[in-house]
Amino acid sequence: MKYDLITVLGPTASGKTAFASSLAATIGGEILSADSRQVYRGMDIGTGKDLKDYEIDGKHIPYHLIDIVDAGYKYNVFEFQTDFLKAYNEVNSRGNMPIMCGGTGLYLESILKGYRLIPVPENPELRESLQGKTLSELTEILKSYKTLHNTTDVDTTKRAIRAIEIEEYYKQHSVEANSFPKINSLIVGIDISRELRRERITNRLISRLEEGMITEVEKLLQSGISAEDLIYYGLEYKYVTLYLTGKLEYRYMVQELEVAIHQFAKRQMTWFRGMERRGLHIEWLPYQDSTERKVERVINLMNL
Repeated sequence: MKYDLITVLGPTASGKTAFASSLAATIGGEILSADSRQVYRGMDIGTGKDLKDYEIDGKHIPYHLIDIVDAGYKYNVFEFQTDFLKAYNEVNSRGNMPIMCGGTGLYLESILKGYRLIPVPENPELRESLQGKTLSELTEILKSYKTLHNTTDVDTTKRAIRAIEIEEYYKQHSVEANSFPKINSLIVGIDISRELRRERITNRLISRLEEGMITEVEKLLQSGISAEDLIYYGLEYKYVTLYLTGKLEYRYMVQELEVAIHQFAKRQMTWFRGMERRGLHIEWLPYQDSTERKVERVINLMNL
């Protein structure tokens, strides 16, 4: 077969998971999630796991790399590469097509470009020197580095400091410690207009609040996970935690969270365009096309 992997990417609320599952049902595939938050157990509504998307016409589509670590843990891209390869090999051993699906740009690109990464230890002195800086100041520092860094998910100062810590370590150490196999992937993206994307994000946020997202975060706090750790995960967990700890009124929480998700989707698209500039070809599928038409298009691309 021409391709070892199919990659389905797109911004949040673009319907990529449902499409990837339909594709898997048609061609005999299994989903390998590339989402930096869906790895956590108990973080379901806020991360948009939507496990019902993996049921197609009564058929369960196998998925991997979801619910693999406890909430509160700091999962990283090095661990993702390791876990991905294990799942990828298992899917191949069954004779099924691996389909990587997600929106975390760094996770996707670490597989598609075969980055050889090494685990980065904490640097207490560097962290101390960065304490007190604003998120804007930390983001500017990040921009000064030439290597790849995860700007998509950097929406809290703690995550920004960790990103700088990683960049500083890579600047001083060889990143050739682990070889990564070359995987030839067909990459398809869901091309959704900005206006429709914004509308879907707003509607989905309302639905998640109605489905019990606040209760979900309350349970995580009650389980012993610190507010600081939940804020670290950003977006829904950051803003709902700020609300539950009395730092934000409900209406401001909803307003600020909605803006943050729109900004997150914009950063995702910026990353995907950057992937194209870095040599990865993405076939963009119009969101408005039917699922059947999109699946047919991918099958045709596989056979070209």
